[in-house]
Amino acid sequence: MTNIAFTAPHFKATEAGMGILRNGGSAVDAMVAAAAAIAVHYPHMNSLGGDGFWLIQREGEAPVAIDAAGCAAAAIDPQSAPPSRGAGAAFTSAGTVGGWQAARDYIGQFTELQPLQALFAEARRGCDEGIEVTESLVAALRKCAAEGCEDIQQLYYPDGKLPAVGARLRNPNLGALFERLATEGLDSFYRGSLAEEMAAALETAGSPLRATDFHDYRAELQIPLSVETSLAQLFNLGAPTQGVASLLILAIYDQLYQEDWDELQRVHHLIEATKQAFLVRDREVADPVSLSDQWEQLLQPEHIRQLAANIRADCARPWGKVAEPGDTVWMGALDRDGTLVSFIQSVYWEFGSGVVLPELGLVWNNRGLGFSRDPASRNFVAPGKKPFHTLNPAMANFGDGGRAAYGTMGGEGQPQTQAAVFARRFYQGLPLADAIAEGRWLLGRTWGETSMDLKMEQALYERIGPQLAAMGHEIRPVPQHIEMMGHAGGIYIDASGRVECATDPRSDGLALCETLD
Repeated sequence: MTNIAFTAPHFKATEAGMGILRNGGSAVDAMVAAAAAIAVHYPHMNSLGGDGFWLIQREGEAPVAIDAAGCAAAAIDPQSAPPSRGAGAAFTSAGTVGGWQAARDYIGQFTELQPLQALFAEARRGCDEGIEVTESLVAALRKCAAEGCEDIQQLYYPDGKLPAVGARLRNPNLGALFERLATEGLDSFYRGSLAEEMAAALETAGSPLRATDFHDYRAELQIPLSVETSLAQLFNLGAPTQGVASLLILAIYDQLYQEDWDELQRVHHLIEATKQAFLVRDREVADPVSLSDQWEQLLQPEHIRQLAANIRADCARPWGKVAEPGDTVWMGALDRDGTLVSFIQSVYWEFGSGVVLPELGLVWNNRGLGFSRDPASRNFVAPGKKPFHTLNPAMANFGDGGRAAYGTMGGEGQPQTQAAVFARRFYQGLPLADAIAEGRWLLGRTWGETSMDLKMEQALYERIGPQLAAMGHEIRPVPQHIEMMGHAGGIYIDASGRVECATDPRSDGLALCETLD
């Protein structure tokens, strides 16, 4: 039995990816096609001017990771205080396209690659014929307008007006960019005429990025972080991402888990494990060149036991730390050869810096806001360094031979939602779709939010909110299936080869799984 599967938070991305899979393409090429398509159809969440991270697992082999995070410009002044939006916020290079190239270079050792023209077909169609405006896009456009992002309004406001849900928006210049990449190759983004044009446009806008920052950039193939639990070996990205926090939450939870826990105890322990993991993350995560001597010990059993010992079953730890926002897309793919991909792509805030390279229809990221401005911090900004990233795609290998790829968008919500989905599916045994759709919570801040309390969707709050409050959780209800809880998805292949594939009802997504003859 041979299966293919794809899941994404926008249905056009899923359709693009599945089209490549049905044509015999690899999960990597399917993901590149979907990544290009979703950069067009969900332009507020991601862009070719952003960053990306990959986990790729060929059947029977250990996963490999790709770090496609951009670096701070060589000309950045560490003492400056960059704005949240505008050219001053556009001071890190864009790694996404470099990640596409690195992924294709890796998988191309084992299988035939599809032509870029085929991979970019849906992206170009969306640019030329127009995308359908979603509620999510309208909300992001409205927020950017309030923050004075004039470039975004010029690009996405036809006739100077906020587009209505269901309207169509065209971006032909971005379509021409895809055509150039297909013709000149992905490396042109960094070391071709295209790179020179982007660098010149960014300099004209007032960004410190220069052509040398493009020329010097390379995405990196890495060994992922991993941790063993009673159920599975879990994988995620290393520094500068918060992947270590995602692994710690589930490792701590696994240390404490009891089969007779009710919903209150399951959720309480996941929240408390999150607090422990985030304290470690905030102290330790930085560019790999700045990591402490403790880094290699963070996922060791003794450290996990120490963190678990800080959690009480009857009482919540006080919480008031500053949280991180972020806009992202997560997608998963499975091809006929059994290659599994977990992928994430982002511009940080909605529409990133708000800077548009008008001749290319391209929005640039503001990921540099993830740096610390404290010289004593490991994450202090410096030329060539990578900032802290909320992005982190996940995978799991189960003892019986099963495998899973899963993830979500949502800033600090990413590790929390990953843990909720994994715990519900693999500790409780819920179907994957139910594990994703069930009510969720968010400790801290996600995109569009500034409050640091514990937010919980209404139905779940009604079941356990008052009890959690009595335990000391500072909690408030939010509407059911609200977008702030992220767009999760997952693919699970069990030991017999049966596949579950699901996406989030909070998104405009689609999950498809097909059995091939």
